Amino acid sequence: MDSFDIVIETPKGSAEKYAFVPALGFFKMKSILAKGLSFPYDFGFIMNTKGEDGDPLDAIVISEFKSFPGSLIECRIIGSVEIKEESKDGTVRNDRYLAVPILSKTFSKLRSLKDFPKGNIEELQQFFINYMQGNGKKIKSFKITDVDKALKRLKDGKKHTASI
Repeated sequence: MDSFDIVIETPKGSAEKYAFVPALGFFKMKSILAKGLSFPYDFGFIMNTKGEDGDPLDAIVISEFKSFPGSLIECRIIGSVEIKEESKDGTVRNDRYLAVPILSKTFSKLRSLKDFPKGNIEELQQFFINYMQGNGKKIKSFKITDVDKALKRLKDGKKHTASI
């Protein structure tokens, strides 16, 4: 079983979006979500990866606990959400990998998105639509992928590693 270290930037339940600033070594508040909107799960990035947008690959950590910015959590990947987003700068692919902490007890049997309730996937989709619209971005495509495809793309992302 492959495991990956994920750094949490924004904890679940937060209405503030944080981002790690490598040059400073700190987390900076990047934005405040629209009223009534909050992150449904912990949000962060997979260490030693780099996506098409030049940033480390994004990850959503599904767990029974709430963490905090800067937490490092060892996780297994259960799938991904392939997102192509359109902004004033053009179209870019900005996938989000879905992960479960290795130490999770509640989600220990969750091995793929087939095991994840459909309502939770729909909740994530709606969150990203609202979140991205609030940031002036438009989702051009949104596709759920299985664990095998997600791991293949993730390993490709590790070939172009970032410095964090």
